[in-house]
Amino acid sequence: MSKRKLVSTIALPLIGGSIAGYLSTKSARKKYERLDTPRFSPPGWVFPVVWTSLYTMMGTAKYQFDQVPKSPILQKRGSLAYQTQLSLNYLWSFLFFKWNVRGAAFVEASLLWSAVIVSTSYFYQQSKLAGSLMVPYILWVSFALVLNYKTWQMN
Repeated sequence: MSKRKLVSTIALPLIGGSIAGYLSTKSARKKYERLDTPRFSPPGWVFPVVWTSLYTMMGTAKYQFDQVPKSPILQKRGSLAYQTQLSLNYLWSFLFFKWNVRGAAFVEASLLWSAVIVSTSYFYQQSKLAGSLMVPYILWVSFALVLNYKTWQMN
């Protein structure tokens, strides 16, 4: 177990998510506070806390997946699914906050949800721990889909 590999695998989603969040939401808090949102919408401070936890768990899941011997094809497919969901994750913030295209953000979040499911499936095939670490991410993206849809409809 390489500590350097573990740290870099966790750092990728944390740093990428931080950069995407900063670039897409610089002035988004004020915009978001002016939006009509559903009653179940959490307060703004919840999002960075949840995303920091989720990015840490998904990075740890990727590390666990990478540590288990597997066929080169499964490694490639699992890694591609992971990179796809991570890219879609970063893109969503721009669609929803920066560009204010909430309908497109909802469609994209649906694709993100699917990519997270596929990634989790590959991870779980090789490591129950890796797959299990992705479950909170699936749940949060499911919640975010509903929240995105309701916010889009209300505005």
